[in-house]
Amino acid sequence: MPSFSRGVDRRGFLSVGALGGLGLSLGDYFRMQSARAEANPGHAPKQATAQSVIYIYLPGGFAHQETFDPKPLAPIDYRGPLGSIDTVLPGVRFGEVLPHTAKIADKLAICRSMTHGEAAHERGTHNMFTGYKPSPALQYPSFGSVISHEFGPRENLPAYVCIPSVPNEFAGSGYLSSAYSGFSLGADPADGRFKVRDLDLPEGIDTARFDKRRRMLDVVNDHFREREKSDSLDALDTFYQRAYGLISSTKAQQAFDLKQETDALKDEYGRNQAGMRMLLARRLVESGVRFVTLTYGGWDHHDKLEKGIKSQAPAFDQAFATLIRDLDRRGLLASTLVCVGTEFGRTPKINPTAGRDHWPKVFSIVMAGGGIKAGLVHGSSNATAAEPEDDPLTVEDWATTVYDRLGIDARKELMSPGSRPIEIVDGGKVVEQLIT
Repeated sequence: MPSFSRGVDRRGFLSVGALGGLGLSLGDYFRMQSARAEANPGHAPKQATAQSVIYIYLPGGFAHQETFDPKPLAPIDYRGPLGSIDTVLPGVRFGEVLPHTAKIADKLAICRSMTHGEAAHERGTHNMFTGYKPSPALQYPSFGSVISHEFGPRENLPAYVCIPSVPNEFAGSGYLSSAYSGFSLGADPADGRFKVRDLDLPEGIDTARFDKRRRMLDVVNDHFREREKSDSLDALDTFYQRAYGLISSTKAQQAFDLKQETDALKDEYGRNQAGMRMLLARRLVESGVRFVTLTYGGWDHHDKLEKGIKSQAPAFDQAFATLIRDLDRRGLLASTLVCVGTEFGRTPKINPTAGRDHWPKVFSIVMAGGGIKAGLVHGSSNATAAEPEDDPLTVEDWATTVYDRLGIDARKELMSPGSRPIEIVDGGKVVEQLIT
């Protein structure tokens, strides 16, 4: 925000009372969103098959050997302590902790040859949220921020939402304006008292007072517009209209309201963090949110891997399988791209503390819907899950494929600070085997 004459900036002017009682911290998000969106509206999708994305991120690096790429014929030190089970795809097995997901494997694309070279959590996370290797010179924007930049909000809802909060520093807008950052809920939907901050009028502010403050805002806007003669003020002021729109729109508020769902469906998802976060993600994309990032659990199992996997995988398994079925029966799976990712895999051999360590050479991710082929196993790892056996899937190719399904050309150049053009993804290609 620029400063204005006589030492009073616009934010300070508003704080003295024009909006003081309204408590619109959400406004910070919409102010930046509106300003940048009006300055650069992006481009329309071309032949897009996906209208929304749900990115389920399992932080820490989940073990591919115990989940989507078991090795039942490997020696016990490599196979690990857990067994494997059949899926509905002939000859394809999952870890024993994924019985629900095994039943909907025909709706998934299981990528068993994901690979990059970053063994540190931060660097692996950067790869899997931006499609870029980390650089000391530039902070790259996340998938959600790029999509927000290209398409903007719809239905009075933020374009990019993080459940329950922005998960890491690489999930932000990078060199793009913070207008395109994710909207953080500020609460966990698994909490029985879950309520998204800023969606209701504060106590003591009724509709009449709400409208009065809105008219007062117009006076303030006119005052500064007259003094500054700046076209940018028109764009900056639009943020308040977006914030007011969200607060006053019953439809927009209901998108965040899990009370609208039946008890039976909540039980189907699971009344826990995984279940309620995925159920809310479905509600949000159904209502118009373009990109939802949600995290669940902690999968950095250097020690006692069996205990760690068994404590977290069942809730994920139930919720994820239900999410795919729920999207499908509502007719939303075809237009919603669902991805399950993590920063890297785990070492081929069990370590002395009954765990697995970091291993970026090969790991698994899963995709579904949104123009991705169903019932597909893409690529493979070798006999000990140590490296790709065939069709290695790079981060750049995966990211390019995700953008392609949304109708975004990943070769498009965005402008970084200093007006330097940067491709959305550098050097990636669409993986034709993955798409319909």
